[in-house]
Amino acid sequence: MAWARLGRVGAAFGALVSHATVAAISLSHPEALNVGHRVWQNECGETVSGLTSWNSGEDFASLGIGHFIWYPAGRAGPFEESFPKFLAYARGRGATLPAFAPNDHCPWNSRAEFASAAGSEQMVQLRRFLAGTIDLQADFLVLRLQEALPKMLAVTPASERAAIAKNFERVASSAHGCYALIDYVNFKGEGVLATERYRDRGWGLLQVLEGMPRGVGDGAAPDEFAASAAAVLRARVANAPPPRHEARWLPGWLHRVASYRKS
Repeated sequence: MAWARLGRVGAAFGALVSHATVAAISLSHPEALNVGHRVWQNECGETVSGLTSWNSGEDFASLGIGHFIWYPAGRAGPFEESFPKFLAYARGRGATLPAFAPNDHCPWNSRAEFASAAGSEQMVQLRRFLAGTIDLQADFLVLRLQEALPKMLAVTPASERAAIAKNFERVASSAHGCYALIDYVNFKGEGVLATERYRDRGWGLLQVLEGMPRGVGDGAAPDEFAASAAAVLRARVANAPPPRHEARWLPGWLHRVASYRKS
């Protein structure tokens, strides 16, 4: 497979950052595949069965290493539906899609239907397709990350945009840093939606970049990113409505972001 290269994004948001130029995110095939396997491990223990899931209390299937959302027909929710976008991306890269998958909507209408189809031919085809496109899924996650930066800068005060872009570039300057950025935005989102707030405080990638030190060398960036991510997640738990009992998830969250440390 060709290298997973994405061009410079300065032109895409040059109007937002007057003097900040963000370098390309470029991963070789082995690097992209390694990132994909690490995200897969974080999401579902790197199991093939975990590539197709429908979590309790949710109205959508979660597919692939990034748990890409796929809604049934007639359903909509607060979260971005990303699986159809991945299918379009994979098709454009020459992948052969399962015969039923080009449908815009998830063919299973409920979690119960999804579970009952666990051994069906459709589900077997879907898992085979997902297990065989880990590299494409990793490339797709890189693309989504690259597209996240303009969104974050658009909701950031003008005086702070250069610092956010610089911290993004610092972390993205190594393959390990790219893993940290890709995994976190996949894990907790971009941090740009007003609906994703507790007590007016978000927990996405934007908030992590805001919490990092400024004017520090690139070598320390992964550790700084991990520390900021842990602080953001602790704040989320502290600000969460008590009925959600989010403290139960914090140890696992902190273990996950500890993997972002370089040392």
